[in-house]
Amino acid sequence: MSKKLYPLLQSINDPEHLRLLPRERLNALAAELRAYVIDSVSKTGGHLSSNLGTVELTVALHYVFNTPHDRVVWDVGHQTYPHKILTGRRERMDSLRQMGGLSGFPQRFESDYDAFGTAHSSTSISAALGMALAAKIKGEERHAIAVIGDGALTAGMAFEALNNAGVADCNLLVILNDNDMSISPPVGALNRYLAKLMSGQFYAAAKHAGKTVLKGAPPLFELAKRIEETAKGMVVPATLFEKFGFNYIGPIDGHDLDSLIPTLENIKHLKGPQFLHVVTKKGQGYKLAEADPVAYHGPGKFDPAIGLQKPSTPPKQTFTQVFGQWLCDMAAHDPRLVGITPAMREGSGMVEFEKRFPDRYFDVGIAEQHAVTFAAGLACEGLKPVVAIYSTFLQRAYDQLIHDVAIQNLPVVFALDRAGLVGADGATHAGAYDIPFLRCIPNVSVACPADENECRQLLSSAFEQDHPVAVRYPRGAGAGVPMQAGLGALPFGKGEVRRAGKGVAILAFGTLLYPVLEAAQALNATVVNMRWVKPLDVALLLSVAADHEGLVTVEEGAIMGGAGSAVSEALQAAGVLKPLLQLGLRDEFIEHGDPSKLLALQGLDAGGIEVSIRGRFEALLQGHRPALKAVA
Repeated sequence: MSKKLYPLLQSINDPEHLRLLPRERLNALAAELRAYVIDSVSKTGGHLSSNLGTVELTVALHYVFNTPHDRVVWDVGHQTYPHKILTGRRERMDSLRQMGGLSGFPQRFESDYDAFGTAHSSTSISAALGMALAAKIKGEERHAIAVIGDGALTAGMAFEALNNAGVADCNLLVILNDNDMSISPPVGALNRYLAKLMSGQFYAAAKHAGKTVLKGAPPLFELAKRIEETAKGMVVPATLFEKFGFNYIGPIDGHDLDSLIPTLENIKHLKGPQFLHVVTKKGQGYKLAEADPVAYHGPGKFDPAIGLQKPSTPPKQTFTQVFGQWLCDMAAHDPRLVGITPAMREGSGMVEFEKRFPDRYFDVGIAEQHAVTFAAGLACEGLKPVVAIYSTFLQRAYDQLIHDVAIQNLPVVFALDRAGLVGADGATHAGAYDIPFLRCIPNVSVACPADENECRQLLSSAFEQDHPVAVRYPRGAGAGVPMQAGLGALPFGKGEVRRAGKGVAILAFGTLLYPVLEAAQALNATVVNMRWVKPLDVALLLSVAADHEGLVTVEEGAIMGGAGSAVSEALQAAGVLKPLLQLGLRDEFIEHGDPSKLLALQGLDAGGIEVSIRGRFEALLQGHRPALKAVA
């Protein structure tokens, strides 16, 4: 870090140093912090737009409150780069989202200033409320603050927490970081004055005294309430949060420290639940990100002076793009198809679908539970819903998946993007658990395409069914298999033998088929592309088991309860005793890093697969066939 470029920031090693700065130096510090965020993300990649929008808010929070004694919970956590920089991690920003480096989200084990891990959205108010009530129970004087984005506030969990907090009798501050609207005239000087007034002790005391006096005369009390709500309604978007029991303050300019700091200082002395509405701008201070905050939401490495550039050679087609093209093609073919996303239009590859079929496209916001039950309602009326959702986010709608879709056996297709390891986003976003939690649900089928072409074909197979089917595929590009034209489907529940060998048969589920084929060359093993976890191709399994002395299953998912477990159960049910080696993701949370390196550490690259098989079946592979005990 250059002392010349960032003289003020260089002096801030923790918020205690920040709080020693004179107020008049904070704008200069914010400018340096914003420049440092741009510089850091341009070198590592990561989330940019959202972090540029929280610079002043971060400075103000750490300046006014006594962190980490006072708890700040960020929601969603990808807006915390300025927070990380100001809380002792500035010099480690070059390791962001890399193996062994800083996480892209808050993590409790990473810093005392990370009060709560938040990588899935809409959890902050619940967590902060728990912290506020814990302080009250323990008799501790501390503040609990939840910073939640306007997108995260769309989730039902956030409103459940608001409903609870409004009657919880504790000191909780919820800050709505609203970056989906421009800073309009009401957020100017007049509104700054009113925000200060509404957050001040005099206003709070006068309001309480007025209520006490007027309660003796109910008609006057109701009139006063209406006048207050009408007056507030002139300068705030709504009085919804007052109905929850919060004192609503704002909206104020989230980039104006001269507004933020006095308002927060006033709120700091108020009792009970407070709600501060802050308006910020994604990409603030970097014109390219301001102009296109979506493109700069999560960019890779780039030159800040030039901005994002198209690669000189076209990148390989990703599974997400394969899904997006299939969705458009199938929608053109079948008017019953409707597409649903919980606020992941770009991430799930649905941009073109929205353009071509706007009346059949539904972005329900960050509301995975609603997305699934909404799909069930559509299916009840004869439509064919396709829910495009990340594997990790489907976990949030498990109850709806069982009760509203599976029990009613409705034909909903779940396009599960980001199945398996996701790399830089780490454990919170890994799609490691969908096979175990889906295959145990009656009526639900699960497909695992090995490459891009199979992904398209198995999506068509899923769409043909009259029951729920999930098609899981990983982030990024596949093996580069050429795509076939048309919407042809693969046989339902059927696999195929891809390589004939001897001794050992390897059953591959999903894209790890290709490293398996590489390992099998050296082992002269048979390779089976299973394609379906459920229904399992039992006939093919038993045929292969009869011709081989050892079996191996390979999957990019949790071993416990996964595809290997399905094979073991099927063999046991058939009374077949064969040595079985199950390879997959071990019983541990896998942190962020390069996906290929992470897979290698799990022994799921070609070399690791070969080593594991040799270690288990070396004698068999050498042509010896001793009596082998069945594996439990």
